[in-house]
Amino acid sequence: MIAASETMKKKRKIKDSVLNIITYLSSALSVFVLLAIFVFIFSKGSGTLGLKMLTGNYWSSNYMLSVEEAYNKPGNFERPSDLDENVFFSSKWGIGFVDAKDTNKDDIILVEYIDKNSPFLKMIDESVKTKDKRQVEVGYQVENLPYTDANGVGGIGGAIMSQSAKDLADTLDTQAVSIGKVYFKTPGGGVRGSIITTLYLIAVSLLIALPLGIAAAIYLYEYAKVNKLTSIIRSGIEMLTGVPSIIFGLMGVTVLFPVTQLFGAKTTNVLLGGLTMAIILLPTIIRSTEEALIVVPQSLRDASLSVGANQSQTIFKVVLPCAVPGILTGVLLSIGRVIGESAALIYTMGTYVNDAPTLTTQGTSLAVQIYNIMSSEQPNFELACAISIIILVFVLILNITVKYLSKRFSKAWY
Repeated sequence: MIAASETMKKKRKIKDSVLNIITYLSSALSVFVLLAIFVFIFSKGSGTLGLKMLTGNYWSSNYMLSVEEAYNKPGNFERPSDLDENVFFSSKWGIGFVDAKDTNKDDIILVEYIDKNSPFLKMIDESVKTKDKRQVEVGYQVENLPYTDANGVGGIGGAIMSQSAKDLADTLDTQAVSIGKVYFKTPGGGVRGSIITTLYLIAVSLLIALPLGIAAAIYLYEYAKVNKLTSIIRSGIEMLTGVPSIIFGLMGVTVLFPVTQLFGAKTTNVLLGGLTMAIILLPTIIRSTEEALIVVPQSLRDASLSVGANQSQTIFKVVLPCAVPGILTGVLLSIGRVIGESAALIYTMGTYVNDAPTLTTQGTSLAVQIYNIMSSEQPNFELACAISIIILVFVLILNITVKYLSKRFSKAWY
């Protein structure tokens, strides 16, 4: 008997050790996969990420500029002492260039410095009929810079001739006596429009889904009787949670689009995306709010009712404040769903990256812009990873904020 007992103990220990090893390996594998994803995203996207990307437009603006005739001649400009050594300065035209790479990692030439008396600040916009005056700005890309030398022979400089910043500055100093119509463009690849669109989506969807979802959860748990009807409603809510978002997108286009037309919308738009996301978020908010109400001790309700408060006063002054941490968790999940959603928004908002979106125009969220970039003929992994970093940081900040608010409310009410 003793030998059999010892044998059983050994087998149990071996079995427990195997299970522990499997658990540790599974955990380690999960952590490894997550770390690998984060390392890949940050290694690919960190070089592209920057303030200019966050605040810049996705689309480039093109300008055809010519120097005003009275100023179209070389001068004598002194290189500033604080100018970086990587900036190549033209002492005859008062402009400095620097080598850079665009979002597709192609070599480009950027304007890095312009003297206050440079002819490049006295230019006319030839790309518009009114021929307005326009100054060249720091950050412009130099695509095509035609010039005329002392013998009246024309030449071309800039990125179109595969020149470097040094080559272009030397060409201006040694050959150019006048400047022709210069083709400049602004760097693209920014995400400002998509950030604005994402914020619009969060605001519209939560403004609608949050009060409706909380009210529905309060009714189902605090007021509704337990019967077949409430069971069917709860089952329907749980079923909606599992419905693919692309179906909600189709429903939004066919059912909700006429609603947005009342606000002046003529095509798929940000407001339509927000309304669709509100419907998608309702089951999540209802379930998370109901779970938060369940956690509140029944003794608090009984104590409130025993001192003369009615049911409505008990719910709104006792129960809801205690349930705020759980409700905030539902809000966090909802915002994360809005930020990461793409399928439904492709149908309801389109895939056109709008640098100046409004509620009644098309736009793309950050997630849809990633889809747009990666589905093009030349996918830009660096830009897509940079946008992914923005999304991860956004969600991290929201997570920290919600946890902080939850602790504050918990301390205030317990």
